[in-house]
Amino acid sequence: MDEQPPFVSSFFVIPLSLFLVGVLFFIALLHHQRDLIILSLLVFGVAGSAKLWARLSLSGIACRCAIDRRRVFPGEALTLTLEAENRRFLPVSLRVTVPVDGLLGPTQQTAVSGESGLLWYQKVGFRWEMTASRRGVHLLGPHHVTTGDLLGFFSTEGAVGETFQVVVYPRIVPLRRLPLPRRDFFGIPGAESPVRDPIYILGTREYQPGRPAKHIHWKASARHHRLQEKVFEPTEQEKILLAVDVDRFARHGAEEEFERTLEAVASLAVRLDGEGCAVGLVANGAGAGESGSVVPIGRNAHHLPSLLELLARLKMEPATALVEVLRNGMQLPWGTTCICFSLERQGGVVPVVEYFRRRHVPVILFVSRPGGAGDKGDSGQADVRLLDEILLERRAG
Repeated sequence: MDEQPPFVSSFFVIPLSLFLVGVLFFIALLHHQRDLIILSLLVFGVAGSAKLWARLSLSGIACRCAIDRRRVFPGEALTLTLEAENRRFLPVSLRVTVPVDGLLGPTQQTAVSGESGLLWYQKVGFRWEMTASRRGVHLLGPHHVTTGDLLGFFSTEGAVGETFQVVVYPRIVPLRRLPLPRRDFFGIPGAESPVRDPIYILGTREYQPGRPAKHIHWKASARHHRLQEKVFEPTEQEKILLAVDVDRFARHGAEEEFERTLEAVASLAVRLDGEGCAVGLVANGAGAGESGSVVPIGRNAHHLPSLLELLARLKMEPATALVEVLRNGMQLPWGTTCICFSLERQGGVVPVVEYFRRRHVPVILFVSRPGGAGDKGDSGQADVRLLDEILLERRAG
């Protein structure tokens, strides 16, 4: 993935050379020097042919770009490949540059490039191994192609190809155990309970007369050509809502603490999902691309990736108050516990705590900074803790 040296531009060389040849041609005409006239015309012909060669070279180049992974964690490798083909009889020189949009880190190179010569109807392949280093959504491409004549006199540039979107999830870090209140309303795993948990679906079976019609699985019924009903798994299940208040981070420009908080949220979501909890996420920050701000509480094969992608797309730019997002876009099932994350224990997080208090939802509030509030009353009846209490990984410096 080493950077290739750039093309040496002939912009400042060729005009001066042609001017000197023009002077020589004029002198040769005055003195009737046939050999110098032929030499001058030959130089003009070579320069004109090279310029026409360069203009035609780009239209004959076809590039196909591919990437092996679109979603990764920081530190994971991905491979970008590009195949270029010369579809004309003219041989050309080729240089390809692909922007990587900060994927490799703010202090590293912003693009990868390769250089080669192509004979008629020849193909060449480029391969770059990269390691993702920054959370976020990064755009790779479109690739920039520079072609020219093999003598290097003239070149033509153009942007071709598609743009790839690479989603880098927050880093997963080790956490301490976080005790949470148990919710036993739906019974224990595998037990028969008169109350069915609507979040866990164990499978389907033939519909029994007298069962609620809302439990009919219509897709399975269409597949089997007879009515099928959902079979629910009674569970001792915790329902956790993770909430991120972006406003205080943006106000103080606390980018490092914001990234550290998102790492803790992602790590906690992965742990809770592995322990069988139903997890949801709500945030009040703007998202990159088509991302929303809410992942409802639930648990299925696609739930955790959706939650991690929301965290990957989340920007340190508040879109609205967190309490407004909760009022407009969240349904809280019975037995929910909220784990809220903020920079400080004041500001927009205070009405959030009050919102959950009125709905009898216990709240654990994690803050990155211990200051900013004189007593517990600033954060209502929330259990306020420092983020460092659950992070086993110490902050650098």
